[in-house]
Amino acid sequence: MIIVNDLRPGTSFEYENNLYTVLNLDLNKTAMRQMVVKAKVKNLRTGVINEISFTGGDKVEPAHIEKKEMQYLYDDGEALVFMDTETYEQIEISKRNLEWELKFMKENDMVNITMYNNEILGVILPDKVALQIVECEQAVKGDTVSGSAKTKNAKVETGLDIKVPMFIENGEIVLVSTADGKYSGRA
Repeated sequence: MIIVNDLRPGTSFEYENNLYTVLNLDLNKTAMRQMVVKAKVKNLRTGVINEISFTGGDKVEPAHIEKKEMQYLYDDGEALVFMDTETYEQIEISKRNLEWELKFMKENDMVNITMYNNEILGVILPDKVALQIVECEQAVKGDTVSGSAKTKNAKVETGLDIKVPMFIENGEIVLVSTADGKYSGRA
């Protein structure tokens, strides 16, 4: 058991039959009252972020989340298929559970799969991924001057639409942030 006063960002725990990871913590202690612990948490099964209030001294069950590197093989229409490159074991994760992650994954990419007691929770993406521009608007002469804040629409190989600076051309490889899906630089 973990005392809620000892929770830290990144700690995973089980509470009321749900799995959570702590994003932020606020400890509030006044003179005549017990400590109130407000934890901003993310539900690892649903992805919902909310706040849970505890009384200082409450206990929660620790959750040991296992991470395993696997290779993304293909999309079979309803699920995404991943393979453990050491044991060649394959697993499937429902496509609707990975709608955001799918925008950043290409076949044969290595990703981290999170599991809890053999229950597959999801995929952890790197902070940035390198993707190739497959379609973009042409720059107008004079718009590509350095320091220009102008952007144009582009589509990357996974189908994600992003805004890129005017100097980016078709076929270039760019870095895209997986947190917000925005252009972050050339690869």
